[in-house]
Amino acid sequence: MTPSGDTVSLSIELRYLIYVSLWLRVLWVPNVLAHIATVGVVKALGYSDEPMAMPLWAQRLKRAHYNLVENIVPFAVAVGAGEVLDIHTETTATCALVFLIARFAHPLTQMLAIWGTRTLAFAAGWLAVVFYLMALMGWV
Repeated sequence: MTPSGDTVSLSIELRYLIYVSLWLRVLWVPNVLAHIATVGVVKALGYSDEPMAMPLWAQRLKRAHYNLVENIVPFAVAVGAGEVLDIHTETTATCALVFLIARFAHPLTQMLAIWGTRTLAFAAGWLAVVFYLMALMGWV
């Protein structure tokens, strides 16, 4: 609702961008908890120059978080451009859904180290953004 009490209607593409953004905001939490469990609260809250060993799954999850930080920007540009241009098609909605699913799957498959699935999830999300941008340009 707006301050005046009107309801706001979000496009499905913008809604999916918000969901991915929320996912990005919480994806670091397991890594921090693993860090605290590994080195203890006092060391975790400090600023040690010593490298601290982390569980492999936490290291992979941290890399997946960084990867999402890099990949959400082109998706946000596509969604923002679609909003400004008022382009909302079945293609843009499908691309947004594929990106959402792929980006939810990517860190989970990376953390669990399931062979091949991380690459498939990444590629699906990357292609979804490419097709989204192509749809905005009227090329597909």
